Amino acid sequence: MAWAANLGAVYLGEGRCRFQVWAPAASRVEVHIIFPREIFAPLTKDDCGYHQAIIEGVAAGSRYRYRLDGGAELPDPASRAQPEGIGGPSQVMATDFHWGDGGWWGRSLEEYIIYELHVGTFSREGTFAGVIGHLDELVELGITAIELMPVAQFPGGRNWGYDGVFPFATQNSYGGPEGLWRLVDASHQKGLAVILDVVYNHLGPEGNHLAEFGPYFTDRYHTPWGAALNFDGPASDEVRRYFIENALYWLTEFHIDALRLDALHAIADNTPYTFIEELADVFHKQASKLGRQAYLIGESAANDAKLIRERARGGYGLDAQWNDDFHHALHTLLTGERAGYYQDFGELSQLAKALREGFPYSGEYSAYRQRRHGVSSRDIPAQRFVVFSQNHDQIGNRAQGDRLSTLIPSDRLRLAAGLVILAPYLPLLFMGEEYGETALFPYFVSHTDPELVAAVRRGRREEFAAFGEAGEIPDPQDVATFNRAKLDHERSREGNPQRLWELYRELLRLRREIPALARPSKNGLAVGEMAMESVIYFHRRCEDSEAFVTASFADVPQTVSLPLPEGRWRPALATMDKRWGGSEEGLSEIIASGDAATLRLEPWSLLLFIKEN
Repeated sequence: MAWAANLGAVYLGEGRCRFQVWAPAASRVEVHIIFPREIFAPLTKDDCGYHQAIIEGVAAGSRYRYRLDGGAELPDPASRAQPEGIGGPSQVMATDFHWGDGGWWGRSLEEYIIYELHVGTFSREGTFAGVIGHLDELVELGITAIELMPVAQFPGGRNWGYDGVFPFATQNSYGGPEGLWRLVDASHQKGLAVILDVVYNHLGPEGNHLAEFGPYFTDRYHTPWGAALNFDGPASDEVRRYFIENALYWLTEFHIDALRLDALHAIADNTPYTFIEELADVFHKQASKLGRQAYLIGESAANDAKLIRERARGGYGLDAQWNDDFHHALHTLLTGERAGYYQDFGELSQLAKALREGFPYSGEYSAYRQRRHGVSSRDIPAQRFVVFSQNHDQIGNRAQGDRLSTLIPSDRLRLAAGLVILAPYLPLLFMGEEYGETALFPYFVSHTDPELVAAVRRGRREEFAAFGEAGEIPDPQDVATFNRAKLDHERSREGNPQRLWELYRELLRLRREIPALARPSKNGLAVGEMAMESVIYFHRRCEDSEAFVTASFADVPQTVSLPLPEGRWRPALATMDKRWGGSEEGLSEIIASGDAATLRLEPWSLLLFIKEN
């Protein structure tokens, strides 16, 4: 199948626009141009069920709807913009944005230091322009890639983005397509890659008209969020085309550097050549054609290494995956929580295995799932794993949306930062964690259907029953819930938040400048744990550069003998240093080791040593 951005309204210039919509059951489809001049024009149907035509006298900015078989008028399923929201007409968009990133061809995935953010709450403005105003701060911190939570058009102006119903349309309240073009362009000019979170496992319930156009959904499978998409049944070739063309649209028209594919475990597909494989093949081929480095980063709860194994080795060919189990293994040690899926974690050996291999569950029995879970990821390269101590899911899917900064003391926050950033994987930070933001990040929506609002509230209460979480859950529909989630960037400029920010910056500098830390790799990696002492350590080596990290999860100071390789080791960073808000003087003396060294470890602390040559 040939791939091109043909769906929807493609403005051809000089008052000409090509319209194409898939509606296989409709005998007649008309496009109704509403503004600035009214036009009714019939489209011609082909053998695959596509209705299309090139219409004269259509200016960029025109607004339109489709009429199927003389019935109700509907927005375009592949609408590029919904300036009046999900219920309004679609808008014809010109694609003549003047890009200033001509020298940009992307960053190597190994260089990605990811900063996840929600456009609506990251800045006071809650827009793409508001994000641009903070890009210099992110560059100074050491970030190399920003990751935007979904920006496809959703109901109202407040939403996480996973309720989007127009996958091609950029959220109007954020600034629409023009705003996203400017943000991507500005990011590239500052050396920042841009990752976009996209949702190909379901669509939101409000304003979702896809089923009225064609068999996009199937009742043979179900998802937790609504009807499953039809990726393997009759007419599924065209459903696949819709979503694959969407991925190419972001890559080509918006210069997006990577897509984060939401909840791939919720996609049911029993074909020999799955949608995910086809998406990866087509996406990477287009990136190569454009001369760009571009990536697909999956999210999956299945611990299935096949997703990130190369196509030549029988894998699906995704470039990387979020490793939620790394988070769970770290979170339980830091907080002591054991409810819900956290019941499967809490052992130091699990974090050690996550550092060593990737998945801590690679076929072991999961009490939470009541079955064995996962496969080995030992052979998967390190750059294919994204690790974190916080993200939108792990914060927002708590009853209160409370961040790690409100759950644990500052010494544990510093320890978590060190482990994530110095681990042999791709680190991800969630907006505000770098200075210990305390604002809640709960789930929020702005639906207009009272029954849907009631269902969302009820669903949130039921979801937290498994975790045994009590108390009043923030009302997702209340605008105050959304406003409380906005960041307070001023906090990062004084006191302990400023010191924590400086620690993050120093950790990222060390990772960037020390060869043994700079390249995500399992080669030259050795990981060990001391269960009785609650200590974990790892040694990283790249050619003649070596680094040794030790982390104590103990509640008391202790002196331990660690297998520090032979040589002279310079202390490079200690999280308990007063410089970062700790209570101790940082280590300063070089340690001469003969394959072991005796060190005093403070409670909940991390030490980094660099070998001198």
